[in-house]
This record gives sequence, C-alpha cells and structure tokens, in this order.
Amino acid sequence: MVTGRIDSPAMRGAGKALLSLALMDARNHTLRLFGQYQRALEGTGFAVARLPVLNPPLWEIGHVGWFQEWWVGRNMQRSRGLRCEPVHARLASIEPHADRWWDSGKVPHSSRWTLDLPGEASCRAYLLDTLESTLELLEKADEDDDALYFYRLCLFHEDMHAEALTSTAQTLGLSLDKALLQAFTPPTMTLREPLLVPAVVWKLGSPANAQATGFVFDNEQAQNEVSVLEFEIDAQPVSWSQFVEFVDDGGYDRPELWQPPGWDWLQAMSRSEGRRGPRYVEQIGVASGAVMQTRFGQPMRMLGNQPAMHMSWWEADAWCRWAGRRLPAEIEWEVAAHTAARRGFRWGDVWEWTGSSFRAYPGFEPHPYADYSQPWFGTHKVLRGASMATRARMKHPKYRNFYLPERDDIFCGFRSCAL
Repeated sequence: MVTGRIDSPAMRGAGKALLSLALMDARNHTLRLFGQYQRALEGTGFAVARLPVLNPPLWEIGHVGWFQEWWVGRNMQRSRGLRCEPVHARLASIEPHADRWWDSGKVPHSSRWTLDLPGEASCRAYLLDTLESTLELLEKADEDDDALYFYRLCLFHEDMHAEALTSTAQTLGLSLDKALLQAFTPPTMTLREPLLVPAVVWKLGSPANAQATGFVFDNEQAQNEVSVLEFEIDAQPVSWSQFVEFVDDGGYDRPELWQPPGWDWLQAMSRSEGRRGPRYVEQIGVASGAVMQTRFGQPMRMLGNQPAMHMSWWEADAWCRWAGRRLPAEIEWEVAAHTAARRGFRWGDVWEWTGSSFRAYPGFEPHPYADYSQPWFGTHKVLRGASMATRARMKHPKYRNFYLPERDDIFCGFRSCAL
C-alpha cells in the first residue's frame, strides 16, 4: 500500500514520486492537527499562554511553510544538497513579511507572542502556496540524493512540528477528535525480563557518504567504531506500576536519590505546581497504585502496564538510582534496538531518555541547516526511540532526539540498565 510506504523509515531514501505523496500527507496531517486548535481557540484569536515550551499556534504552522519555502522554493542552491552554502542570497518570499515573522533563527522565542501574525485563513493560504511551489520544483528535480536532500529535510521537519503541535495540545489541555485521541493513547506492553546484550564493536552513526540510506541528520554523522561491553537492559520502557513503587517509597521526598540540579528543579516545581509526581498526573496512589493523568484535557486512568510518561531526565535518573540501576548510554540503546528486537526489545511507544549528553560524534560537520544540532551540543540530553505521536517514517533506530533535562511536556519516558 502507498500509505504504508510513505509512512515508513525507508522514506529517508525515497524518490520523487513517494516524496511528493509524503509531503502532501505531512501537510494534511499538520492541517488536521491545526483544525483541533481552530475548534478550541479560534474564538480567542488563537491566544495561548506564553510558556518556554510552546510556540503560538499561528507561528508554528507559519514556520512550517516558511522553512519549506526557505530551503526549497527560495533556495537557488537546492540541487546541491549538502554542498549548499548555508548563507547565500535567496529569492523573495511569496509573503513579504515571512522572514520577519517565521525565521526561527532570527525571531527570538520570547517575541513570538507579540508579532503581528496573519490570521488563520492567511496562514492556511501560505501553507497551500508553499506546498504547491515545492511540489512543482520537485517534479523538475533530479532523482539523486543531492537534488532530493532539501525535500526530505522539509518532510521530516514538518513531521517534527506535527509532533510539537500534538505535545502543545497536551500542554494546553485541548480536546482532540476521537480518532486522534485513540491514536495518541499510550499502548499497553507485555512486561518481559531484562535482556542481556553481548559485547560488540558497533558502528555508531551513519556513513559520511550516505548513498545507501539517502537522507541522514547531521548529528548522526560521522560513523565511528566503538567497543561496547556486555550489558543488561530493560526489554521495554519503565511502566506505571514500576514507577508507582518509587513514589510510594518516598522518591519525591528523598534528596539522596536526586542529583543536586535535579533536586533544585524538583523543589522549584513543588513550589510552583505542588508537584509530587510526573507532569499532568493528578493522582498517583500510594495504596491503590492508581495513576490519573490528564490526557488532552481529560483525566484518564493509566494502566500499570502502560509506559510511564511525561517525566524529566531528572525524574528518570532518580528512579534509576532508587532501583539500583542506571539510564542506558545512547550507544547501548542503539545496539539493543538493532540486535535485540527479536528477543523482545520494544521501542517506539515513548521517547526514552538516555544517560548521554547530546554531543557531536567524532568527525561531525554541520549540514546547511546549521542551527539544527550544533547550538545544542553539551546542554541537552539524548532521547532515543519515538512516541505514539511520532510519524512512523521518523521512527529510525539511529535518530537522535534531544532536549534539556527538565523537559517533561514531550511524550517521554525511559528504560534502565543494570549497574
């Protein structure tokens, strides 16, 4: 089926025909998600709280169109792929104020609430016009990886922002239509014993010349051989039943389980929100074991065999210290995802915090979109896997997600390794 093909990790190497369909599919998904915002917020002019983890909805969708136009429609070097100069003269936008509104590199996050953004109808028209331009140019493009690089980049960029729209809806408590709510409901898991993964020499990263795979993100390069010792890793993310035990044992009141910055973060959350559990949790039972977590504005009882979700790196690390375990290094997670799937290694339900800081691999060179990875090295933590809100074509075992350790608004959980 074409639908399955355009929502597969193989889209990294997709040709023009599938790329065209996938770009339309991504835009339809973006607009469907935005329709949820329109239903809830149109009467208030799409006004939302000014939070560091959010973008105004009209900014979010306008930026998607701007990014596609910047790297495809206005980019006279688009056929050069990785050889494109990051800074060069661009064609004018079809929207005269596009750069002033939606250039994320030049428009500070804090200022996005004060912009004179166009209304919903104008934003939708901009999305339509930019996509039409992209598809026309794609039809004329060559089939090689250089010529298709920016079309693939824009596809995956839009998929990332679609997930951001989903996590923002969760943060704002927006209700979703029944089909979307079902799609974004955490799955249940068959709980298996931890897996022993044998020692291996692993090729971390992707080849500098990625002809075999097509598109790769710059932070996945360059490829290096790394010796990995034998390790034991959970077969699935930590479940709610496992996390409740930590809470019952006073995990949120024991500073010895927390790194000092994590304890400081927890105290700040306790003062501001009264937090004694993961984000969006209204009840976490000491006796009953029940977990009530707000999902898109509706309180829902989480099941014991669902993955524990919406917690910071600090919480994940504290649980591991309490359990006498540790977070996996990202290379351990990658090795297990590639080699232990047939033995029950399950991933893709929630983004998983690792114990690794986000750093460049040896030999790293930034791609033309230089702001994607390089500014965040050293400050962010790596997450691996995917979530139920991630498009399937983004679910690649080498993909590196990255956030600050205090982020808990995304669909994130964790798994552990033996010490």
